[in-house]
Amino acid sequence: MAAIMGLCVSTPANAQTYVGKVRAVDGDSLEIGEARFRLFGIDAVEKHQTCDRDGQAWSCGADASSAFAALVERGSVNCTQRSTDQYGRIVATCLVGGYDLGEQMVRQGYAVALRDFSSAYVSAEEAARSRGVGIWSSEFQMLSEFRAGDTHSVAERQAMIERKARSDRQHQAELRQANRAAALRAVQETGVYYRNCTEARAAGATPLYRGLPGYGAHMDGDGDGVACEPYRGRP
Repeated sequence: MAAIMGLCVSTPANAQTYVGKVRAVDGDSLEIGEARFRLFGIDAVEKHQTCDRDGQAWSCGADASSAFAALVERGSVNCTQRSTDQYGRIVATCLVGGYDLGEQMVRQGYAVALRDFSSAYVSAEEAARSRGVGIWSSEFQMLSEFRAGDTHSVAERQAMIERKARSDRQHQAELRQANRAAALRAVQETGVYYRNCTEARAAGATPLYRGLPGYGAHMDGDGDGVACEPYRGRP
């Protein structure tokens, strides 16, 4: 395991797992440093959302966030990545003390099961609904509908989009820098350098394999170790 931004990260054959103390952002998101996690398979009440309970406005979103923070504080959180969403967040199943955080939020009535993604939390939602706990004790707007019209939610999504764009630009800049460094090393180690594949082909040196004279990462677009591969249909 290696420490990354305060998290311990392991890479088993089919998944990446993050273990560590994290901070609750809202009812279904965790954050540490620049890494943000979104719970898989559920949708929690929005932080600024209110519900109507017995004719009174109830800050159900704030209570959902508080409930999630209390769950997270129980101990070290273990998150197994399932995917990455459009905002760059790691979509994961997270456990604390052996309990599934997503299931706990649904069971407490602060989140609904996302049936289009998983059936794992449907029974927990049905149990919460039958007991009339959390949002099921109130009148509420469906979470996705509320989120679409809530100015706070819209602003938060826009901020996440901008943060991801900055991260992507930084990653591309780092990749270009690494490619330039690799090209420079190739010149220093072999004494042979081609500015591009056109020069390499004109010299009759293609394809170029990593580790051989003339190879440069700047010409290996797919990073497979073979630069200036033949075009499809071209020898």
